[in-house]
Amino acid sequence: MISNGWKEVTLNDIAYLNYGKSLIADKRKKGSIPVYSSSGITGQHDKALVNEEGIIIGRKGNVGSVFYSNRPFYCIDTAYYIKKSEITCDIKYLYYLLKTLRLDRLNEDSAVPGLNRDTAHSQTFFYPESIETQRRIADILSALDDKIELNRQTNATLEAIAQAIFKEWFVKFNFPGATGELVESELGMIPKGWRVGKLGEVCEFAYGKGLKAEKRVKGIYPVVGSGGIVGFHDKYLVKGPGIVIGRKGTIGEVTWVHQDFFPIDTTFYINDLIGSKLLFFHFFLLKEQDFNKIGSDSAVPGLNRNMAYGISVIIPPLSLINDFNSLIRCIFEDILNCEQQSSVLSKIRDSLLPKLMNGEIEV
Repeated sequence: MISNGWKEVTLNDIAYLNYGKSLIADKRKKGSIPVYSSSGITGQHDKALVNEEGIIIGRKGNVGSVFYSNRPFYCIDTAYYIKKSEITCDIKYLYYLLKTLRLDRLNEDSAVPGLNRDTAHSQTFFYPESIETQRRIADILSALDDKIELNRQTNATLEAIAQAIFKEWFVKFNFPGATGELVESELGMIPKGWRVGKLGEVCEFAYGKGLKAEKRVKGIYPVVGSGGIVGFHDKYLVKGPGIVIGRKGTIGEVTWVHQDFFPIDTTFYINDLIGSKLLFFHFFLLKEQDFNKIGSDSAVPGLNRNMAYGISVIIPPLSLINDFNSLIRCIFEDILNCEQQSSVLSKIRDSLLPKLMNGEIEV
C-alpha cells in the first residue's frame, strides 16, 4: 500500500537526461574537474561541462550505472547527466531513486548495449511529493554512505602509513637497529648484511584459474581479477590472506586480499619463497615495481612473469622482514575491521533502499 502524499510519476516528470559530450583522454587538460563516464570518474579536466552538482547515468558500457557529483563535473558521451537546476525534487533523493529503477535492464541498442533516453524517461514509480520527506529519506541513506566513504578514506590512509614505513625501512634504510654502515652494490649503497637479488628469489607468480561469471556460485569467497574483486564464489582457490597481480587487462595492479580467495586467469597470485611468516613485505615490494614497463606480450599486452622474475631488488635479512610484517599486521587488522564494517553498512543500506523508496518504511 502506498502512503499518503505519494504520487505516481514518470522519470520525465521530475528530471531530464542530457547527453554527455565527447572528450578523449589526450584532449583533456590538467585540472581538478572530475570526468565521468559510465564507469564513474575516469580522469580530470580543467573545464566543466556541468557547473553545478548533478547525477551521471551510464548510457553505453556500464548501462544504468548511477553516480552523484557534489561539485561541477564533465560527463562524456558514454553517459547521460542530470543537472540539479533541471529537476523538481531533492537531488540526493533522485540519486537513490535511480538506483532502484534497474535501468541496467533497459539495454536497447542492437549492436552495442545502450540505454535509450526515451525508454528511461518513460519509467514510472511512486515518490513522495513532500520535499522534506524526500530529504529525510536521502539523509538516512546518505549517513550510511558517508560512513562507508569515511571507512574507505581511513583505509587509504592506513595503507599509506604502512607504505611509508616500508619506504623508511627498506628504501631510506632507517630501520630499527640501523648502524648507518653501508656497502656498495649494483643498486647503489645498501646496509651491510643486505644483498641484491632477483624478484624471482622472493616470490613465485602462480597462475590464476578461469572462472566465468556464469559459472560462479553465490558464496563468501572473493573472485579476484586484474583490477581487484569482481565477484564472489562458493569455493576458493588460494588460502588467504594473499596478493594478486594483474596479468591481463589491468597489468601490474597489486591487490591485497584478506581472506581465502579465487584469482581468475587474468591474474597471478603470490607464493612466498624466502620463508617469511606473512606477505606484507612482498605486497609493498611489489607495489614499488613498475610492471607496466614489462607488460609486453606480443599478441595481447600482459605481464610476463619470467621478465618480472628478473627484476633486481634489495633483499634485507629475513629477521627484519619478519619484524616489519609483525608491525604492519596491526595496521592491516584495522583495515580489515573497516572493510567488514562497511560490508555490514552496505547490506543495511541495500535492504533499506527499496523499502524507503516505495513508502513501506515511513520517515
